Amino acid sequence: MMLEKTTRVNFLFDFYQALLTPKQRNYMELYYLEDYSLGEISETFSVSRQAVYDNITRTEKLLESYEDKLKLYERFQKRQALTDQAIERAELHDDQMLLDQITRLKELD
Repeated sequence: MMLEKTTRVNFLFDFYQALLTPKQRNYMELYYLEDYSLGEISETFSVSRQAVYDNITRTEKLLESYEDKLKLYERFQKRQALTDQAIERAELHDDQMLLDQITRLKELD
C-alpha cells in the first residue's frame, strides 16, 4: 500500500508541481524523490518536524484536489493502457510500421 501511495504521489507531483509553491516543491522533492526523512527536512529548513509533516500532508491533499479537477494522471493511465494494448496487437501481427508509429506517439508524452 505504501509503495502504491508513493508512486501515485510521485506521478501527481510530476503533473502538478508547477502549481505548487517553491516551499511545497522543495519538501515534496526531498521527501518523495530524495527519500529524506521528516527530521532531515526539518533540519535542512530549520523548522519543526511537525511543520514539515503538516506541509507535506497538505500538499498531498492539494495534489489530489488538482487531480480530482484536472484528471491528468487518470488520462495518462488510460493512454498507457491503450498504448500497451496497441503494442501487443502490433507485435502479434508483426506490424513494424504500427510499432514505429506507437513509439513516436509515446515520445510525445
